[in-house]
Amino acid sequence: MTNMVSGNTLAAVAALIGDVSRASILAALLGGKALTAGELAECAGVSPQTASNHLSRLVDGQLVTVEKQGRHRYFRLASAEVAETLEHLSLLSAIGPVRYRPTGPKDEALRVARTCYDHMAGAIAVGIADSMVRSGAVVFDGNAGMVTERGEAFLTEFGISLSTARKSRRALCRTCLDWSERRPHIGGWLGAAMLERCCERHWLRPAGDGRALTLTRAGQVGLVETFGLPAEALKIVTPESCG
Repeated sequence: MTNMVSGNTLAAVAALIGDVSRASILAALLGGKALTAGELAECAGVSPQTASNHLSRLVDGQLVTVEKQGRHRYFRLASAEVAETLEHLSLLSAIGPVRYRPTGPKDEALRVARTCYDHMAGAIAVGIADSMVRSGAVVFDGNAGMVTERGEAFLTEFGISLSTARKSRRALCRTCLDWSERRPHIGGWLGAAMLERCCERHWLRPAGDGRALTLTRAGQVGLVETFGLPAEALKIVTPESCG
């Protein structure tokens, strides 16, 4: 049992995440963008000095990493594993004690499609994962995912070459439990490549400064034709929000 994580270690990580300001900083970084201390201070509603103190603790705890570009310092989540842990915590908070908070359009947009670090989450991402499992393109086994020969042929046609993935040290395909759908979407190298390709095809685009993604008209057609997603389910996006 030498690999078992100690209670002290778990408590230390939980304490880092448990502070409201630090949790707000981590949530802002879950979108995958590197942000400055000033931007994160605004997200957390604290002073720049307070944000810097929180960021120092998060960097020391290896939850956040810092990159220097000239005089500027940018912060991002330390790894995809940190992002997946935060997504799972979001699931726990969603099924926890009910607290009154009016649901607004931003909440609905996040449930439809959002970034989860460097891959896609939300109803559309879960729909894509379901489609690829049904077609035999991928096979899920717990947290692990495997791309089949049929899947590799499909991905090549879609514009994703797995030859690049084989040079990466990152897991090719992982399942990531979606907090809003409570079912898995695709993470790992493949999840990131799928999001990048959907954006290259102009199927999805950032909805603003947050994590939400906007589904375009081209995306509506592409998702129906390529993944067999039901057209009626994609009509939740209003014409005004499509391009």
